[in-house]
Amino acid sequence: MAKPARAWQRMLSGRRLDLLDPTPVDIEIEDIAHGLAFVARWNGQTQGDFAYSVAEHSLLVEEIYGRICPEAPIKWRLAALLHDAPEYVIGDMISPVKAAVGPDYEALDERLSAAIHIRFGLPAAIPKTVKRQIKKADKISAWMEATQLAGFTSAESDKFFGRPDPGIIAGLQLHLRPPLDVRKDFTARHAELLAQL
Repeated sequence: MAKPARAWQRMLSGRRLDLLDPTPVDIEIEDIAHGLAFVARWNGQTQGDFAYSVAEHSLLVEEIYGRICPEAPIKWRLAALLHDAPEYVIGDMISPVKAAVGPDYEALDERLSAAIHIRFGLPAAIPKTVKRQIKKADKISAWMEATQLAGFTSAESDKFFGRPDPGIIAGLQLHLRPPLDVRKDFTARHAELLAQL
């Protein structure tokens, strides 16, 4: 009889996260922040001395979401911050790879998202209207990253992500920083949002 494949990962916190059946009790924000701070967006194909991390991207998406929906409850700002949280264990795959992997990737992402949401007091499934607004913020972030870091022309970025309203991105800066600095800021922002729930 074949031995079943191991489906759990040991985290730095000591938790053993079952990737196929994740539970909220095995989710720790320190593990998420650490993992996301070391996961590179754009498969690392960005300019600069540091990778543009998923943690940095998540901070930007939360800020943009707040600009798009200034009256949104704090819980949805928290959902925006955590929108890519499953990537702390499954990594950030560019869209063409996700399409090639197929529905199994999406199912894994959804299970992890549900456990993460429950762990931090959010509903397992975020309402579709909120998800659409977070996705809008995500696309604006992607446009900024593509044009400023990933070598896309404005025309290419407009085609793939849509040109953002200049008022939404006014004054926003992309940051390339050491992972430990980003981890610290991600953890701090998470704590600020939780304290306001």
